[in-house]
Amino acid sequence: MSDTTANARPIEKSPKDTFDELREMVTVYAKQETVDPLKNLGRWIAFGLSGAASMAIGLVLLGLGGLRALQTTTGDAFDGSLNWLPYLIMFVVLLLALGLTARAMMKRPDYGDQK
Repeated sequence: MSDTTANARPIEKSPKDTFDELREMVTVYAKQETVDPLKNLGRWIAFGLSGAASMAIGLVLLGLGGLRALQTTTGDAFDGSLNWLPYLIMFVVLLLALGLTARAMMKRPDYGDQK
C-alpha cells in the first residue's frame, strides 16, 4: 500500500516492494489458516486420546471390581456348574456400556431450531 501525507502525493512502490509485501501477506495468511488450526487440532486429539485411555482403564477396573463383587458376595449361588455366570453378567454389562458409548458418539448435536 502507499503512504500518504497531508498535501503530498502517494509514494509509488517498486514492483519488487509490492511483490515482497504480497508474499509476506500470503505467508502470514497461510500460517494463520493452516498451521494454527492444525496445532489446535493436535491439542484436541491429545485430550481425546488421553480421555479415551482413561475411560478404558476405568472401565476395565470397574469390570474387574464388579466381577470380584459378584464372585464373593453371591456366596454359593454361582458355585459348581454356574461359576461362569459372573463372567457372562459382567461381559453383558460392559457390552451395554460400550453400546451406550457408541450411541452417544453417533448422536448428532442439536443446535437449536435448525432445519
